[in-house]
Order: sequence, then C-alpha cells, then structure tokens
Amino acid sequence: MAYVITESCIKCKHTDCVDVCPVDCFREGPNFLVIDPDECIDCTLCVAECPVEAIFAEDEVPDDQKVFIALNAELAVHPNWKPITAKKPSPADAGEWETVKEKLHLLDRNGA
Repeated sequence: MAYVITESCIKCKHTDCVDVCPVDCFREGPNFLVIDPDECIDCTLCVAECPVEAIFAEDEVPDDQKVFIALNAELAVHPNWKPITAKKPSPADAGEWETVKEKLHLLDRNGA
C-alpha cells in the first residue's frame, strides 16, 4: 500500500515531506507533489511532516479524495514530473492556499 498526496497540497507544495523520504518517491509538478506508488515503501515518515495534512495511506484516503490515488500514479510517471529529493522553499503564496478547499481544477498536470 502506497501513500497518496491529496488536494490540500495543490498550490501549497510544501516539501518538508521530501526531506524525510528514504527512497526518493516524490515527484514534483508546477503546483503539486505526488508519490510514486511503485517506489513508496510505506514508511509513514512523510505523513507527520506535511503541514497541510495532505498525505494519507492509500486505504485511508477520504472518500472525496479517492481520485488522487489514480492521479498520484498517473503523474508519477509523467515525463515532465521529475523526482524531488530535497526540500525547497514553498511558493510565496502557499499560506493563502492552505485552507482553500476544492482546488483540483487548479492542478497543473503538464509540468515544466
């Protein structure tokens, strides 16, 4: 069972979780992170590091966020979504987006 990043991460993209990952399973898009389910070893370290509580075990993803299970798998192999292995500064406006709900339409799937 892999861990899944959900909607709360969109436009926040804090990368605290990346720093603690022992297998570098995170991939970075323009305004969102995903976890590669084939690389994740279910260590749980990332969950506590996420300041917006966007990371869940696959079997604990809230019902209204289930679409993110497939979305993480899809974007993890997107050619423009590259591995991220070190913490980066959060976007300047991340704090404004932390409590915003229903952000899926804002997700930039294309990458750089």
